[in-house]
Amino acid sequence: MQGRGGGGGGGGGGAPREMTLTLVAKDGKVTGKLSMPGRDGGTMDSEITNGSIKGDVVSFTIEREFNGNKFVSKYSGKLAGDTITGETESPGRDGGTTKREWIAKRAK
Repeated sequence: MQGRGGGGGGGGGGAPREMTLTLVAKDGKVTGKLSMPGRDGGTMDSEITNGSIKGDVVSFTIEREFNGNKFVSKYSGKLAGDTITGETESPGRDGGTTKREWIAKRAK
C-alpha cells in the first residue's frame, strides 16, 4: 500500500510525506513494514509490531530510534475497499501526544 502521512521534515507541521506501507494480514494478525525517505536520501524501514485486524479495523505500532532515543507511534485505521484511513499517535515535543491523520491506498 502507498501511504500519505502528516508532518513533513522534522516533526513539525510540514507537507505530507509519501511512505510505503507493506502489510500482511493472517489469522487476525498484521505484520509488515513502513518505509519512508530518510534524511540522507536513503530509505528508512521500520518493522510493524503489535499488529491486528478485527473486521475492518487495522492497528499496529512502529518503533523508531533517533539519536539513541526510541519513539513508538501507534497507528489505527479503517479499511474500506483499497484504502485505509486512520489516525496515528506519537510522542510530541512537549511530552504530550501528537495525533495526525493518515491514508494508505493499495498500490496498483
